[in-house]
Amino acid sequence: MDAINALLVQMDGMLAGSAWFPYLLLFTGLFFTLYLKFPQIRFFRHALRVVSGKLDREGAPGDTSHFQALSTALAGTIGTGNIGGVAFALFLGGPAALFWMWTTAFLGMTTKFVEVTLSHKYRVKTEDGSMAGGPMYYMENALKSRPLAILFSIAAVLTCFGIGNFPQINSIASGLRDSFGISPVTSGAVLTVLLALVVVGGIKRIAQVASKLVPIMSLIYVLGALAVIIPNIGNVGPAFVSIFADVFTGSAATGGFLGATIAYAFNRGVNRGLFSNEAGLGSSSIAHSAARTDEPADEGMVSLLEPFIDTIVICTLTGLVILASGVWSDKHENVFARADIAIVAGVYDDRELSDREALFHYLSNGASDVQAFSGDMELVDGRVRNTQDFTLLHARSVAEDMRFSVAGEPAQGRFHVTDGKPDDLTLQIEGRSLIHSVPLTAKAFTRGWLGDAGQYIVSIGLLLFAFSTAIAWSYYGDRAITYLFGHAGVLPFRLVYIAGFFLAAQADTTLIWNLSAVTLFFMAMPNLIGILLLRKDMKATTEDYWKRVKSRS
Repeated sequence: MDAINALLVQMDGMLAGSAWFPYLLLFTGLFFTLYLKFPQIRFFRHALRVVSGKLDREGAPGDTSHFQALSTALAGTIGTGNIGGVAFALFLGGPAALFWMWTTAFLGMTTKFVEVTLSHKYRVKTEDGSMAGGPMYYMENALKSRPLAILFSIAAVLTCFGIGNFPQINSIASGLRDSFGISPVTSGAVLTVLLALVVVGGIKRIAQVASKLVPIMSLIYVLGALAVIIPNIGNVGPAFVSIFADVFTGSAATGGFLGATIAYAFNRGVNRGLFSNEAGLGSSSIAHSAARTDEPADEGMVSLLEPFIDTIVICTLTGLVILASGVWSDKHENVFARADIAIVAGVYDDRELSDREALFHYLSNGASDVQAFSGDMELVDGRVRNTQDFTLLHARSVAEDMRFSVAGEPAQGRFHVTDGKPDDLTLQIEGRSLIHSVPLTAKAFTRGWLGDAGQYIVSIGLLLFAFSTAIAWSYYGDRAITYLFGHAGVLPFRLVYIAGFFLAAQADTTLIWNLSAVTLFFMAMPNLIGILLLRKDMKATTEDYWKRVKSRS
């Protein structure tokens, strides 16, 4: 597992986490924002009218209403990215990361508008009578590039596991275990059965469930967030100041947080922003392609509401809860995840500026004199005796008050470490360190009116958000498989998807997040290339649409 995790981190750095990928993502959104004259602002009001059903036309082809298509797409985007993803971005990049998530969302509203309009325009009717659309269809029918369509479809199938399946159930299982003591096996089994009942019904059942689930889960989460923000209202102003003040300076070290450079905050914020709202992936255009309308731009305008709701509203609430409560830079009691452990040679103190900088560069794969430790840890009654030989880092922070155990008993004797990782896989370590992802958000929700009960809002919200995301992404994979292999490939795919959902409930959290960070790249790249090549087609489609709207008014 260590080798796999290291490979995923390396791939993330080369691909989705590389410097050029966020720039390409933002460039695409900025280009279309200027090219189409700020559609996310000009068309916002019209989008609300379309989604309300006021502009529906009788007899239009499709399987779902505008609202159901939007709900299905939101079900796919509102998930662990809104709860754990925001926390992970702040954990890595500090407050400035939230600014770059906003930037990604604002420009992503236009990207969504473009990819959904084109996907809807070139959708087809499948052999079972349902509508199928998505980037693979405009790639084949407009660009005349079946190889690019095949590449996207393969990437979509992989990404439906890396984003829609594995991290969703993994986060649900972790949250239910931490909040209610429910074992991952139990929660995984129960939710897998529920997933199967919905998935086998296809897009109509998925849309029906999503249209009811999304509004309820969003309301619960918003009320829970306000229950933390309002009693901490005095910290909201400073939180906003830190977000904007750190944009061009990088986030300074504070508490256990080692700091983050401008580039690091930018990279992590854009990366997590994409994971949250999925603008540029082309994923939600698959759901929107099922909408009942003969005007592709109608559905494109509905889709620009997604990043606004998902990131600018819900992710901002999560970010303010974490920043205003102050938990993001504090060390908390937790069980250390092996993938987050790094043991380095020598003694380092995160209260010393030089040590903080050295550790930050080491953990960020930059130039540093810090070296991974290889040697023995001498343990007596679960405590380290040779404290001068090494420093144990967990979750990018210097760990404190560490206790070591094996099979529930305090560890005794020598335990060998190779390249910063304990050789003994049965060795469990507890102590104080920074935390990230869902546990960080859950901790923040306990700092309000609800007290410790606030973590249950996170658990319930996570359960609903992540489960709905898994449902929506099953449909995305379903349509990609249909494109590649026809209707005959759908049932085998659904069975594999359901089985993977159960197995991922018991996997390592960090490994899952790193996998999702890599897979999104392979889906985004073909889509970004495709919509840029079809820019003139998009502009003409939009202009023709407005001519028809004006003629009807």
